[in-house]
Amino acid sequence: MTEKNLTSTKPPHTSTKTLTLIGLTTAALCILGPMSIPIPVSPVPLSLTNFAIYLIIYILGMKHGTISVFIYLCVGTVGLPVFSAFSGGPSKLFGPTGGYLIGFLFLALIQGFLMERFPGKRTAAITGMILGLAVCYTFGTVWLAAQMNLGFFAALGIGVIPYLPGDAVKIIAAVLVGPKLQSALRRFR
Repeated sequence: MTEKNLTSTKPPHTSTKTLTLIGLTTAALCILGPMSIPIPVSPVPLSLTNFAIYLIIYILGMKHGTISVFIYLCVGTVGLPVFSAFSGGPSKLFGPTGGYLIGFLFLALIQGFLMERFPGKRTAAITGMILGLAVCYTFGTVWLAAQMNLGFFAALGIGVIPYLPGDAVKIIAAVLVGPKLQSALRRFR
């Protein structure tokens, strides 16, 4: 093999800066995730987790942002109290709100895909957040309905509808803050 062929067979390299950012964003998600407000009409609390994910995708992009969310889910599943209300463990992941937690992976993938496909386009970021959240909510609602023996629309009424105004505010805030974080981090790369 020639020297050129040897270098082309090397696995892709992830920089120390990227690994550090994955660790820091996962830590931020672990800090923001447990901060939640219970809502009396629902087993699903109001949290900042999806807002943190929106910003993580701005910072890391689709691939590394999704890895950060996956690590967060793993950390919570093994029992560290990083899910809402400082809870963790497999019972949380497989309980009524587990579908929303798993749905965060879809949120990260969809938002990241659209933002990478249409870089710098605010409408692509907003569309990615809305579509990603819709898929997350659909997955979570089906899961919640099955866990609580509810119909889909009843689960939608307690697991999605009360959160939509807050989600709109989080999306607006992410679209305002995300590009500034992205720009600030580019200076350090």
